[in-house]
Amino acid sequence: MIILDTGPIVAFFDRDDHYHSHSVEILKKIKEPLITTWPVITEAFYLLNFSWQVQDDLWEFIQRGGVTIGPLEAETFHRCRELMAKYHDLPIDLADATLVALGEKMRISKIFTFDHKDFQIYKPRHRRRFSLIPASLS
Repeated sequence: MIILDTGPIVAFFDRDDHYHSHSVEILKKIKEPLITTWPVITEAFYLLNFSWQVQDDLWEFIQRGGVTIGPLEAETFHRCRELMAKYHDLPIDLADATLVALGEKMRISKIFTFDHKDFQIYKPRHRRRFSLIPASLS
């Protein structure tokens, strides 16, 4: 399973996004299931608010099973608060905190993100750091 961050979602659906073709190319190659959280989905819908059709395309992607939306439970809220306190100087946002907490809970090691600066710093409890997809940004 691979965690999916906001950036690749937005880039996939926004043809004008700098990473659009990169996101499409990577998503075509990924064979493992994708998982994300509601704060990430909310952030993506907000960033795609320039077009109701593009937002509807995101709904279609979700409803067809392109990504699973992981549950956020009380223990996740506590962990997100801890992470937001620990990384307040970056700062870490709620969406990123939920992805780190989800990765810890489900012991997921890989994340598809264009936010390498931050996800190279976040240290999940179950490993030294996440494996980033793509491995590098060019």
